[in-house]
Amino acid sequence: MIAVRIGTMFTGLVQACERIVSRDGARLVVSAPVDVEDWQIGESVAVNGVCLTVVDFAQGLAFDVSEETYERSALESLETGDRVNLERAMRPMDRFGGHIVQGHVDCVGSVVSIQQLEGSWIFRFDVGVDGDKYLIDKGSITVNGVSLTVVHPDGGQFDVAVIPHTYAETCLSELKHGDAVNIEFDVLAKHVEKLLSVRP
Repeated sequence: MIAVRIGTMFTGLVQACERIVSRDGARLVVSAPVDVEDWQIGESVAVNGVCLTVVDFAQGLAFDVSEETYERSALESLETGDRVNLERAMRPMDRFGGHIVQGHVDCVGSVVSIQQLEGSWIFRFDVGVDGDKYLIDKGSITVNGVSLTVVHPDGGQFDVAVIPHTYAETCLSELKHGDAVNIEFDVLAKHVEKLLSVRP
């Protein structure tokens, strides 16, 4: 059965953190969560924030990844055994818990620093000066498929506060200084930029 989804959308709420089983050319295989049995060929899944299509699930969730997708995302740096965040596409009846996420990577950012506090972790990321215009204090951003809130944006860098639940349930806990991450800016900010750019 082929699953047809119109206007695929995610919310940035990670549903599972699974390991890369293999990466052979264009074929990327990720272990499937054991508590999910209704996978369908053709359905959309965000893998570290990148919208990919399930093409097989006999040995795990298999995706065909184009060269362009590898070049434009941090998926290129993945190796067998690495863990990735997974989120299935949102259904009409689902609760909207994060923010509108398309699974389209805008740029590859990097981890600047990670600071552990008593009740949270502060991650600082760098997305370059070109991305600074999309960084709004208390605005939304997606990092490796995780919906987060921007804090202290400055010169293309920003902080996010990660609570223990998010730290434990996502692969953010495995990031270290210098790691590449997939960044998707708030789609509303990008639409506003486009509308303003065409005004006379």
